[in-house]
Amino acid sequence: MQVKLASKRGFCFGVEDAIELAERTVREHPQVVALGPLIHNRQVVEKLEREGLNQSGELEEIDSNTTVLIRSHGADPATYQRAAERNLQIVDATCVLVKRAQNVVKQLHEEGYQVVMIGDAEHPEVKGVIGYAPNVIVVDSPDDLDAVLPKRGKLGIVAQTTHTPEHVAQMIGAIAARPFRELEIVNALCLEVVRRQEAAVELCREVDVMFVLGGFHSANTRELARLCQEQGIDTYHLETWEQFRPEMVRGHKVAGITAGASTPEFIIREFAEKLEAFEPEE
Repeated sequence: MQVKLASKRGFCFGVEDAIELAERTVREHPQVVALGPLIHNRQVVEKLEREGLNQSGELEEIDSNTTVLIRSHGADPATYQRAAERNLQIVDATCVLVKRAQNVVKQLHEEGYQVVMIGDAEHPEVKGVIGYAPNVIVVDSPDDLDAVLPKRGKLGIVAQTTHTPEHVAQMIGAIAARPFRELEIVNALCLEVVRRQEAAVELCREVDVMFVLGGFHSANTRELARLCQEQGIDTYHLETWEQFRPEMVRGHKVAGITAGASTPEFIIREFAEKLEAFEPEE
């Protein structure tokens, strides 16, 4: 079967940095606990656990002689404070772009804005970012706005780094249609994620079926799959080749492959090689 790969796919620099830092920390410290999975990729998480990284830590249960690793999604200030109070050594793997979003939220609040974050309230990045200002309003659908947004005053808007520009623009348009005295919008979107989204959409025009590889809990991977589906093409979000089924390519001749920002290249290559060798039934 003919296979085409997206020009931008897989690991971003933030994920690469986080993994490198985690591996180095495990080598240099006898006991390291991360406050949740370092990234949203099961295969990488399991590999790091084999190397000695515990990724299921609860801060209050960690022994005082343990090194605490802040994962790439970041954490709120209260987490750092509680760790310091317990004399835990902190190694911070927060993505630099998430750090920027945290600083933006803090600055907007200090300048007198009611901070609004466009994002998934249950996503770990969002949970950490909104801790940098009091009473941050989180919205992710235009239908939610009437119930939660104030009717007057100054709004400062920032978005989850992995959201699509189209969704953020839709939300900003819906917010701007309401009567506010002032809006301050700061673009915190990850350019690496945006480039992967653009490359995926472009590839959809050249193939019959798309495979989006990455963790099922990965927000940016789910966004990639959604974007491909919106192009009207058969799209499958899989983690590895083990989830592939022959009927997925039945009647197709050209398959496209992209992958989320936390998907390692070895998974992409294995999938591509096996798919190329596969002969679909007519």
